[in-house]
Amino acid sequence: MSTVTDRQHRANPLSEPRTAIQAIDDVEIPYLFYDADGPPLMFLHATGFLPWLWHPLARDLAPPYRVIAPYFCDHRETTPEDGGLSWLTLARDLADFYAALHLDRPFLVGHSMGATVLTLANAVFGLAARGMVLVEPIFLPQDFYRLEITVDQHPLAAKSIKRQNYWPSVAAAGDYVRSRSLFRNWDGEMMDLYIKYGMKSGDGGGVQLTCSPQREAAIFMGGMQYDPWPELVKVTCPVLVLEGAESDNRHFIDLRQATSFFPRGEHRMIAGAGHLIPMEKPRELAEIIRGFCDRLRD
Repeated sequence: MSTVTDRQHRANPLSEPRTAIQAIDDVEIPYLFYDADGPPLMFLHATGFLPWLWHPLARDLAPPYRVIAPYFCDHRETTPEDGGLSWLTLARDLADFYAALHLDRPFLVGHSMGATVLTLANAVFGLAARGMVLVEPIFLPQDFYRLEITVDQHPLAAKSIKRQNYWPSVAAAGDYVRSRSLFRNWDGEMMDLYIKYGMKSGDGGGVQLTCSPQREAAIFMGGMQYDPWPELVKVTCPVLVLEGAESDNRHFIDLRQATSFFPRGEHRMIAGAGHLIPMEKPRELAEIIRGFCDRLRD
């Protein structure tokens, strides 16, 4: 059973999500949901981020869509030093989460790690979908999945585990975030949501990251454990792959090639965007998702 805590709603009761926790196996997965009568639409975030960063899109899409956005960071104990949290494990968790909620062939939208996990959940664990929108999925060159590397050798895990993780106040955390190049092109509301929900009260006062550097590094390490390429041909639903024209990942991830493996795949380039398309262009992305889902509604 889900335990639901209602939040204060504005005039439109669907403009803010409700929060819930779903137990699966021996773990609990928190999530946001926006109730509506239309088809379900599930969002999954990127490594180190959080479901609240889907809020500006979900608010625009619900109704008609019933939006669900789970949080995958710390529901399983793991450390980056032991190989991290396999994305195949996360895919199984997502499929179990889907089954527990009795969703009827949802639309699936994922960003970065979330896009890869959605793909594996569908292809390996039978998470049936009406269609998928994969935003900058992480399909590394296949040779990468045969490497055995340590945390300090992984370019993203090595960086994330050293992230600053304490500020004396929310205001100080906000000043720090706004000074970082990673957030330079973010939409203003997205920035505010990250500062509000991406931080939590620290043990000794002040604030720290909701998804700790250790947890984030563990998830980055887990992305090396399973090669998704052989699974792409098993995805039979329509798939829209979105790539940022300015994304640094274009130097080593070939999303056009990945799209060609999906039996019903389509690739689209997003002008003026980097890897963080949802945070940089939320309104444009929401319209793309709406158009894709509207075409496929029964």
